[in-house]
Amino acid sequence: MNHLELIKKVEWKDLKALSVKEMLIENNISLPWLFISIFLAYKGYYGWAIPFSGFYFLTALRQVHNGFHHSLGTGKFLTWLSLYLNSILMMVSIHAVKFNHIRHHKFCLSEEDYEGKSASMKWYQAILYGPEHIFLIHWITFKHANKNYKRNMVLELASMAVVMSIILYFQIHFLMYHLLMMILGEFLMVFFAVWTVHHDTHENPNIARTQRGFWKNKLTFSMFYHMEHHLFPAVPTIKLPELARRIDKVLPELDKKQTF
Repeated sequence: MNHLELIKKVEWKDLKALSVKEMLIENNISLPWLFISIFLAYKGYYGWAIPFSGFYFLTALRQVHNGFHHSLGTGKFLTWLSLYLNSILMMVSIHAVKFNHIRHHKFCLSEEDYEGKSASMKWYQAILYGPEHIFLIHWITFKHANKNYKRNMVLELASMAVVMSIILYFQIHFLMYHLLMMILGEFLMVFFAVWTVHHDTHENPNIARTQRGFWKNKLTFSMFYHMEHHLFPAVPTIKLPELARRIDKVLPELDKKQTF
């Protein structure tokens, strides 16, 4: 059964809508982790700040990922603003990431899918590939994207450069820590966000890996329901657990490869 046949068997369109509470969660889920990590770093507790920085990066990735698919429940400008601000905070042009991610869905694991390139690598190769991946997604956006994507990428990169220059010039150590953690997160993103969910799935790329287990999905903020996301990219992350239950009920025979 291919992914188009799967889509027809599962009710999902009602999951696209967000309540006010769900919209507030999806648009602000990263802020507590950001504030806690920055506060601990400001106080000099860098070791304690590290896990909170990690959770900020993960939840910010969830937030912008929903923005890529217009699933934040907000209008066009607020979605753009979310992507722009998180570019500065995460130290990468999020519009460049978006351009490559949309191509990833369209050309999943083919030669045109630059985001998914690491899926065919060994796990350690995917980790080492991280810095090259960050450069590549910006270069591919510059080469292939339309003027709107390019304009947003240049704006985000320029804003990042200004913020970074201020932080380094004034030697703001707790913010230097944040920059370092975000750059490290970007280098590891290709392993955690691409390789883990797509390796060994080339025979049917749209049936990506997924994750079951209450605590595993709580600790990863539902970001590893990746099969569900590829089948129904318009469904917001907060609704993916319900979507997974529907898929399991309607298609219990579906072979689901676990992420971890």
